[in-house]
Amino acid sequence: MSRPRIGITMGDPAGIGPEICLKLLARHDIRQICTPIVFGNLAILRRVADKLSLPVSAQTISSSEWPSKLSAIDGPAIYDIGEPDVADVQPGKIDAVCGTAAYQYFDQAITAAMNAKIAGIATAPLHKEALHAAGVPYPGHTEILAARTNTPDACMMLTSQEITCSLATVHVGYAEVPTLLNTNRILEVIHLTADAMRRMRKREPRLVVCGLNPHAGEGGLFGTGEEERIIGPAIKAAREAGLTIEGPLPPDTAFVPAKRSQTDAYVCMYHDQGLIPLKALAFDQGVNVTLGLPIVRTSVDHGTAFDIAWQGIADENSLCEAVRLATNLADVS
Repeated sequence: MSRPRIGITMGDPAGIGPEICLKLLARHDIRQICTPIVFGNLAILRRVADKLSLPVSAQTISSSEWPSKLSAIDGPAIYDIGEPDVADVQPGKIDAVCGTAAYQYFDQAITAAMNAKIAGIATAPLHKEALHAAGVPYPGHTEILAARTNTPDACMMLTSQEITCSLATVHVGYAEVPTLLNTNRILEVIHLTADAMRRMRKREPRLVVCGLNPHAGEGGLFGTGEEERIIGPAIKAAREAGLTIEGPLPPDTAFVPAKRSQTDAYVCMYHDQGLIPLKALAFDQGVNVTLGLPIVRTSVDHGTAFDIAWQGIADENSLCEAVRLATNLADVS
């Protein structure tokens, strides 16, 4: 049985993406489960490899050879997307050219996945300020994916062995969260989460939905009744559809060890409600998954880490876990 091809985007060239991609390409355990193909810039990868004494353990595919050379690839590869030219960028610096490059790597990977040239995508981190400086009109990977795949109902899920959280809203300010929540959106995220957990756990999942306000609103004392008006009806509908689901639970007690041991996934109302407990419990092992797409996409759960870029100390484990999960989802999708 042939191993699935998993596209790995290099992310922002000035961040830790090039380093963790090089480390991943050299991993024998990754080579055993898939054929990893880094979508990035060969000059940057070689520059980082020389600086850190890392091997460039991959075949190379040039832009003129893509995708015709894919059939001849029998191991790790680098798809060298030469434009824009980032060979002279400096590590740890916000640069519009890097924002453009990171977007191009991701855009090419999306096209390859949509055309079934690769079985899934795992992304290294991009930098939102660099994207903005480049004029890219999206705040992050999730929004780019939703637009490129014409999937308005996608949602973000962060998963690890310790905890899994899905998000009803993502990259928005706190003041906007209540205006973006509605019963249909929360119910949609519940069903996307349940479907993903069935594929990952091979059984019916146990879900918990968090409230928006302290103490889950305390019966209407806090907030404007979001738990009663919006969140509760979504939970009721999910329960009537046959899901095992609890909530809305107070966010400050929903993640205690006893509750986590009985929960497969949490549905959270906003970004930090889910990411704070996940990163506290599983920073190096967490994987970001975009649910509801026609393609498989996973990602690291950390940022570009400009403060340690190109220093040889970046940990590739989150990217390896993202590739493992993309491979698993590709096998069953």
